[in-house]
Amino acid sequence: MRKALILGATLAVAVGAGGCVSSGKYQQAVADTETTRAELDRVRQQKTSLEQQVKTLKDSNGKIIAEAELAQAELQRIKDSRDKEREAIEGRVHEQEQKIKDLMTQHKALRQEYDEAKQRNETLTAAVNRYQKELKDRQSGALGAPMLPKTPMMPTPPAPPAAAPKLPPPSSKAPMASQPAAVQPAPATQSAALAPVNVNTASSNDMVLFLGLTKDVAERIVSNRPYKVRGELVAKNVLPKATYDVIKDRITVAP
Repeated sequence: MRKALILGATLAVAVGAGGCVSSGKYQQAVADTETTRAELDRVRQQKTSLEQQVKTLKDSNGKIIAEAELAQAELQRIKDSRDKEREAIEGRVHEQEQKIKDLMTQHKALRQEYDEAKQRNETLTAAVNRYQKELKDRQSGALGAPMLPKTPMMPTPPAPPAAAPKLPPPSSKAPMASQPAAVQPAPATQSAALAPVNVNTASSNDMVLFLGLTKDVAERIVSNRPYKVRGELVAKNVLPKATYDVIKDRITVAP
């Protein structure tokens, strides 16, 4: 463009000078002008192309920005979703931990109950074994019952009949209702030398007379009836073991 202006000015000067420019120079100036015009057109095309490229770049930039915004929004949505999932997972983990604690507590309680039940079972098993032994002893004692009069412990029952005459004085002062109590020991005294005392049917007075027990102990035996085996006197805490060992051969639980 500058060259075209310069050429134009040159031509104007030449024309103003009275046509002193030769045709060769004129043709050279025209050629330069055409060349400058062609270059100007080329520059304009380049400008148009550059503007088109700038526009394309702007459109691409807008698309990239829009995609970036969409990506950022999607990223934020994923982040929010991840936070919600994490909170839900933490809540479930907390619930599972609480359930585990509850199950451990229940397991501990069940274990304790199991140990207690096992201990009771062992106690009951020991009691059953003891009762079975007592039953065998009772059966073997029943088979050997005719031999009881030969035992050295049997002479002790006849001692109470000496105290029996002391019972009638109260009956002489009391009404007739008290006489049967004084009369009943007599049959028991007669049978004491042949059979042991049945703790399921004997009265407390008979137990006092023929077993040498105290009144309180005899009444406790009566109040805890019935007994399936003799060993229940110890199992039910009716008699101490030492007292039971003394009288076990002189008692029975047969119906």
